[in-house]
Amino acid sequence: MQLVVGRIGKPHGVRGEVTVEVRTDEPEARFAPGTVLRTEPGATPPSPATADEPGVPFRVPAELTIEEARFHQGRVLIAFGGILDRNTAEALRGTLLVVDSADVTPPDDPEEFHDHQLVGLAVVTPTGERLGEVARIDHAPSSDLLVLRRPEGRTALIPFVRAIVPEVDLAGGRVIVDPPAGLLDL
Repeated sequence: MQLVVGRIGKPHGVRGEVTVEVRTDEPEARFAPGTVLRTEPGATPPSPATADEPGVPFRVPAELTIEEARFHQGRVLIAFGGILDRNTAEALRGTLLVVDSADVTPPDDPEEFHDHQLVGLAVVTPTGERLGEVARIDHAPSSDLLVLRRPEGRTALIPFVRAIVPEVDLAGGRVIVDPPAGLLDL
């Protein structure tokens, strides 16, 4: 499974640097110089014969290698190998940067989970009643929200707090929730 760790924004300066919207808890590790990130959707770069031909657009390569990364005014600025000017950097705008979930080490804290560990788990009550499955995690300012896909096709939002989600059983493939009355009816 591919995990999004960033999204390329606008160019910064004229030498090919770009801003990156961070979507990881570990930006220093994910954006370290020398790191190779896949792009989503990955594409084939132009062949050397057509790369500099007028009218042949730059295509986003399937992988980008970080040459330099720095923080500037609350943003990450990255220089990728082979991206040497503002026009090429502009062609990267909106590209998602991804890593394979198999390459991500699990958290040391037993109370911490990566999104990909939770998506697809069954959601049940303490008595075992099946409520649906985790469709995704929304990261809200006050708390993370489990987006529950209900059996009838609706979705429900469940605050990912201990009072409502007392247990996550990864080995058993389930999340136990004790929702207050009416929460799933919203």
